[in-house]
Amino acid sequence: MGQAGWLALLFVPASAAPWVFVVMGVLEMSVPAFAEREGRTAWHPHHIAERYGLFLIIVLGETISAATVAVQSALDENDELGTLLPIAGGGLLLVFAAYWIYFAVPIHLHLRSNTQAFLWGYGHYLVYGSAAAIGAGIEIAVEESTGTAHLSLFAASACATVPAALFMFTVWLIHSRHQKRGPAQQLVLPVSSVLVLACTFAGELAVLAAGLVASVTVVVGAVLTARQGTALEA
Repeated sequence: MGQAGWLALLFVPASAAPWVFVVMGVLEMSVPAFAEREGRTAWHPHHIAERYGLFLIIVLGETISAATVAVQSALDENDELGTLLPIAGGGLLLVFAAYWIYFAVPIHLHLRSNTQAFLWGYGHYLVYGSAAAIGAGIEIAVEESTGTAHLSLFAASACATVPAALFMFTVWLIHSRHQKRGPAQQLVLPVSSVLVLACTFAGELAVLAAGLVASVTVVVGAVLTARQGTALEA
């Protein structure tokens, strides 16, 4: 049935093709839940979590690569290291923080049922999409700083800060909050995502400010976790 629907895209009018694509996309993503109604397929939570984590590493690696190429290309055409350095530094801090934030908790302990696994798995569309968009946003910020982007400074800054904030909030929503204990730990990522969004108003230092906020987020999260471990041992 699904294959027939995709083949139908070859015959529907061009104006209707986007709507058919959306419908087929929803149906395609519904297949696992539909197929598992009669009985659960055996799967290993730790292995699934590892696969998703490895793919995120690939996405973050591509993000660093895209940002590096953008900065290098800008340096080749413009001698503006002082303008580009804050963007490059902030971008690296965002990516490194994203890696730490995602892998700080053992999510396989949460994946005990198909319902939990499906919500977690499909939520990664936002995780991966926002992680990739961080790199694209850094590229746009670089282009704006060299005068080659047809965007305002605010819009270019938002291209980096919005996906970074979305990444933080989504990771907390589907991933980290299941292992957090107490309001302090639970509030770290949601509050940080709002602060990263606020960095959009920092002008030329928006990306650097967002990277610093993300770095502080990691430090605060680590300190709170260490304190909880100390309290449990006591």
